[in-house]
Amino acid sequence: MCRLFAYVAPRTSAVDRELGERGIDSFISLAQVHGDGWGWAGVSEVGDGPSVYKSVESAAKDSNFGTSLAVGSRAAMVHLRWATSGMDIEEANTHPFLSDGISFEHNGSLKPVECARKMLSVESLANMVGHTDSEMYFALIREKRAAGLDLPDATRAAASDLRQAFPLSSLNAILLTSEELIVVHAHAHSVLTEEDVTEIMQFDLPDEHAEDYFALRWLRRPDGTILVGSTGVAEPDWLPLPAESVTTITLADGAAVTAPLMTD
Repeated sequence: MCRLFAYVAPRTSAVDRELGERGIDSFISLAQVHGDGWGWAGVSEVGDGPSVYKSVESAAKDSNFGTSLAVGSRAAMVHLRWATSGMDIEEANTHPFLSDGISFEHNGSLKPVECARKMLSVESLANMVGHTDSEMYFALIREKRAAGLDLPDATRAAASDLRQAFPLSSLNAILLTSEELIVVHAHAHSVLTEEDVTEIMQFDLPDEHAEDYFALRWLRRPDGTILVGSTGVAEPDWLPLPAESVTTITLADGAAVTAPLMTD
């Protein structure tokens, strides 16, 4: 399980500017639980491919975390990792992943992971750099794209296939390219386990963090900037994204289009 944040701005901005001091403090506090690494991806100008920086250190202890949040970008996203049980804490397994000009981060787990593995081609499996279910999700999206779909529809198709195979899993994800930010808000009936809740309660974390843990919310500011965040990062007055949907935000003008997951 993980925490996600992203923004798209009409001019150069940065994560720390968009979140503000209170938001950064929330992020740091969340890293007490989500401390199995962190990652940042950003697009400096529309048309530029995303750059990625990630670390296996906890964001609460890594000075490079604050440095990355200050990097000027037209769009960026951040990921705090709480590793799925059994998944190694190493850079190859740390989000965001980057391939084919696409960066990808996920909040959820696909269990049993072997079911996700069976959905991929031999070539996709051979090209994986780590062994997480999240990277398999990303690979499935790229397979759909390679088959001729544009990235938003490839994302919808992959998420729809995964929903059929994993009816209770969270498929929440954010993708960033040189032209668009794509947000999957599809967490079905996912809930934290009793063990997870017990671990969370040991820490002083932001309000609402454990309430509707897998929800994603968004906000469009008067200047056109769009923010997307997990509970605990998003403010309570941000609007919930539509359930079981994929929202595509164009970096050039901030236009947003939401479509439901594909059905047979």
